[in-house]
Amino acid sequence: MCEAAEDGGGCGAGVGPARRRRGSGQSHPRTCMKCRKGSAALIIRVGDPFCRNCFREYFMHKFRAMLGKNRIIYPGEKVLLAVSGGPASSAMLRQVQEGLSRETAKKLRFIPSVIYVDEGAVRGQSPAQREQSLACMETLLQATGFPYYMVHLEQALELPASILRPGPVTPSEPGVSYKEAVEGFIQQQRQKGYGDKDSGTSLPGPGSGESPEGAPAAPRLPAAALTQELLKLFEAVETMTAKEELLQMLRIHLILQTARTKGYTKVMTGETCTRVAIKLLTNLALGRGAFLAVDTGFKDNRHGDVMVVRPLREYMAKEIAFYNHFFDVPTVIAPPLPTKRRDKPSFRHVVESFLLGLQKDFPSTISTVYRTGEKLSADRAKPSCESERCLLCLCALDLDGEEELALEPTLIIDEPEQERNGAERKSAYIPLLCYGCRLTFKELGPVTTLPPYVRAEAQRRIHSVCSLQCRDAAAEPGGSTGGQGTRQELKVLGTVGDTDPRPSGAPVGQDANPPGVPCRMVGSPWAPLAPK
Repeated sequence: MCEAAEDGGGCGAGVGPARRRRGSGQSHPRTCMKCRKGSAALIIRVGDPFCRNCFREYFMHKFRAMLGKNRIIYPGEKVLLAVSGGPASSAMLRQVQEGLSRETAKKLRFIPSVIYVDEGAVRGQSPAQREQSLACMETLLQATGFPYYMVHLEQALELPASILRPGPVTPSEPGVSYKEAVEGFIQQQRQKGYGDKDSGTSLPGPGSGESPEGAPAAPRLPAAALTQELLKLFEAVETMTAKEELLQMLRIHLILQTARTKGYTKVMTGETCTRVAIKLLTNLALGRGAFLAVDTGFKDNRHGDVMVVRPLREYMAKEIAFYNHFFDVPTVIAPPLPTKRRDKPSFRHVVESFLLGLQKDFPSTISTVYRTGEKLSADRAKPSCESERCLLCLCALDLDGEEELALEPTLIIDEPEQERNGAERKSAYIPLLCYGCRLTFKELGPVTTLPPYVRAEAQRRIHSVCSLQCRDAAAEPGGSTGGQGTRQELKVLGTVGDTDPRPSGAPVGQDANPPGVPCRMVGSPWAPLAPK
């Protein structure tokens, strides 16, 4: 290989002047690419310099364009903003504030409220630190003027089992197009004499004991016994990846329950393009490839009556950071989940380090991953009936190749002897879960530490399927529920043991359950039902 000599000779010498690298002190301010007048305050991408004012207009237009392009949120609809206090959700809250202000040319026309989930118990915060974080968040939420709700993660242990069932889908404006709904809303505002006044700032209080005018009368922190039960649940989880998945599930269930009880049909979350790209690859590694379009798309309607939307999914984390810095957006940063492993504690951390490392040298890495996820279809995530719906994530059960999975026999072998002989069995939950949730569920610890609403819904699902199987078997010629065909169907559910389902000493062909006694699956982790 030819090398250049010190005197300037060598390969390519004399062809032309060498390209000079610009040092930090030799750089010149660039002109804004939009107004062509002001000096650039930041460079979003290579060749995209913006001044502060143009960057603010670009940021706001991008938010409104995302909502207007999808046309999902109708005028006058109640929307719940999920705010954690982090940079992305705080920027989303500021965008809604500015979109509803009187000075905005094109106002947002929905009715916003805010919800904050306190996760300090599982993030290693002391009661005093949790009180301080709650006080900071309450000050931030009061300044918005919106109704707000502050809930604790411990309240997830008291959720009803119906939270794991999709609600009835009711269209926001039945028989009316989005354009007609907007025109009708504007006419109503003019008839009421509002004109251009802001209809989103004079909202009623949240009606839950917490209002922007004063502090709640109830104690800030939940009971210590409930906190200990939550800590016991997370301490039983084996890996950090499973803890993150469990925390995400409890958080979205709490937000969903609040939205249902308070009458909200849409929930906004602050997931950015960077976070969506990380989540896409993480879920792919966790076996949730069939549901990537639902987990990372703009809308998530798996819950039926409440739709989750992600209006910040086209914003890079860099854009969020610059916006918060330039325009003084307040944030409250929560500590991460405690772990003893500093290097590669979870799948998400590994994927995040990998993507951000590539992003430094190849600036289009995250946007490429994000654009690839947009091409995915959400059809495979839609279940056709309840028996084909995952217990935890409510997506369709991806049962292709289920016979080849060795997870259920592994769980049965790993179960303690007392769990096999009458207590709730972990392996009985496996047929109710999709592949990705099965892998996570294996690391969640004993069944007795699971949230009560999960166990109650699993019991209802198993009993419902069992009753249906028994009725179908009774309708067959012979009317026997102890036949080989029924036994094979129950084995598919993973709840049939090796013992004969008939009573001891019963002749072959006799029903396993006497008339009038509801059917019970053999090997089920719950006691048989009493006669009515």
